[in-house]
Amino acid sequence: MKQIDRIHTDRPFLGSRRIVDALEGYGHQVNRKRVRRLMQKMGVFAIYPGPKTSKPHPKHKIYPYLLRNLRIDRANQVSASDITYLPMEKGFIYLTVIMDWHNRRVLSWRLSNSLDSSFCIDALEEAIHRFGRPKIFNTDQGSQYTSSDHTDLLLKHDIKISMDGKGRATDNIAIERFWRSAKYENIYIQEFKTIKEIKCSMNEYIYFYNNNRFHQTLNYQKPADVYNNSIAEQLRRVA
Repeated sequence: MKQIDRIHTDRPFLGSRRIVDALEGYGHQVNRKRVRRLMQKMGVFAIYPGPKTSKPHPKHKIYPYLLRNLRIDRANQVSASDITYLPMEKGFIYLTVIMDWHNRRVLSWRLSNSLDSSFCIDALEEAIHRFGRPKIFNTDQGSQYTSSDHTDLLLKHDIKISMDGKGRATDNIAIERFWRSAKYENIYIQEFKTIKEIKCSMNEYIYFYNNNRFHQTLNYQKPADVYNNSIAEQLRRVA
């Protein structure tokens, strides 16, 4: 499962058949049926058939994607969220983050050993409490995000709901890039035995990512600095 995660992070467009080929290249003798079962357990799918990590619920409302051709030029304009799989020495755990799209700052995050909606809601409540409400909140069409508990919380705060088009991982590309950075710069270089260990490590990494890591997409600035400068500029304009 750890090797599948590495292959998927490198080449998220690969389906189970080509992942089997890649695994065999690493010396693993495994059939496609087992790889498919493990991918489903992990919530890992090629980007073209559907959203990763979470599946849509047939009875939940799906909202339109609102970010196409939208100019995102300030903090608290658009927040985005997603879920990924993190490997441990024995088993795995899920991570969700909420990120400000404009500046890539991670606003809140949670770990969970299940894919119910509660840890996504906890992260959303913390982000709103600490940073205020965004104008738009973008996610995939997973059942965690289309659940009434999650959408009702957004509507309660008068936040517009945006959801990626089916199978379009690139609609939430900011977080997809964060997953790759977090895994290669933190997760894959360590061996976590307990949830406490991975929680402490992610806490340190996200602080580093927000406050000390220079980002090429931000003209080699730090997310927290860009976020704070944007908020300060908005306050000056209001004054």
